[in-house]
Amino acid sequence: MRVELVRTVTRDGLRLDGALAEPSAATSDRARGTAAILLHGVGGNFYGSSTLEPLVPALQRLGIAALLVNTRGHDAVFSASLGVQRRRFGAAYETVDDCRHDLAAWIQHLAVRGHQRIALIGHSLGAIKAVYAQASEKSPLVATVVAISGPRLSYAAYVNAPESAVFFESFDTARRMVEAGQGEELFTSKFPFPLLITAAGFIDKYGPAERYNLLRFAAELPCPALFTYGGKELAHGGIPFAGLPEALLALPNADRRQVEIIDGADHFYTGTGAELVACVSRWLAAFAG
Repeated sequence: MRVELVRTVTRDGLRLDGALAEPSAATSDRARGTAAILLHGVGGNFYGSSTLEPLVPALQRLGIAALLVNTRGHDAVFSASLGVQRRRFGAAYETVDDCRHDLAAWIQHLAVRGHQRIALIGHSLGAIKAVYAQASEKSPLVATVVAISGPRLSYAAYVNAPESAVFFESFDTARRMVEAGQGEELFTSKFPFPLLITAAGFIDKYGPAERYNLLRFAAELPCPALFTYGGKELAHGGIPFAGLPEALLALPNADRRQVEIIDGADHFYTGTGAELVACVSRWLAAFAG
C-alpha cells in the first residue's frame, strides 16, 4: 500500500502525523472530493491498526481517499511541544474531549486538499471520538460517521455490572489520588483492562459525569451514522457492549442510524475482517457518488 506521510497542527498547537492513501486515477472520478479519516483505538497509532488498515484498499476501490491518522492519544506515552511547553501525551495522559481539536485539524487538512465530503471512521475509542467530535462540532464537511465497536463508557452501568468490584477498585484508587493532589500521576487501572492512565484521566473517562457515554450524544449527530459490533463481543464483552445495538436504535433520530452485527466477530474482528470491510463498503458507497 503506497501512502503519503502527512502532518497537521491542531488549533491548540499540537503536531499530529498520518498517512494518506489516494484512490487510483482509474477510480478517483467516481468520488472526487470524498475522503475518510480513520481513527485508531486507545493506545493505537496510524500505522498499526489491524482492524482499520484492511479498509484502505476498499475505500480506494470506491474512489475514496483514506487518511489514517494519529490523535493525541496515540501509543501509551509520548512527549511533544504544545506551544512553548514540552508535555506528555498518549493514552496514559489524554483527555478524550481534546479529540475535537485533533479531528478539526484533520478535517481542515483534507479541506485544503479539496475534499468536501468526509467520512469519520473510528474503531473502539476511535469510534467514541468520531461520534463525540462530530456531535459536538457538527462539521458541515462530515457526511457520515462509521463507529466500529464503540464501547459504553458509563459509570451508572459499571456500578451495577457483575464486574463492578473490579471497576470500584480502580475508581477508588483514582479518586484517592485526585483527592491527594496526585491527579496527574499515573497508575495501572484494572478496568476495563490493564491500562496505564492518570488518576484524573480515569475519573474523566469513566466517572459519574459520563462525558463520553455513547448513548448521550449519538442522537445528536447531524449526519447519518453506521454502528458495527461483533457478535462475540456483544455476547462476551461484558457491560461495555451488552445491549448497545438495541439501546442505540431506541434513541431519538433512529432513522439516521444503522446498526450492523458481524456474526462471530470479536472486538478486533479477528477472522472476520472481510465481513467488516464489506459492511462498511456498502454503507460508504452511498456517500461516494
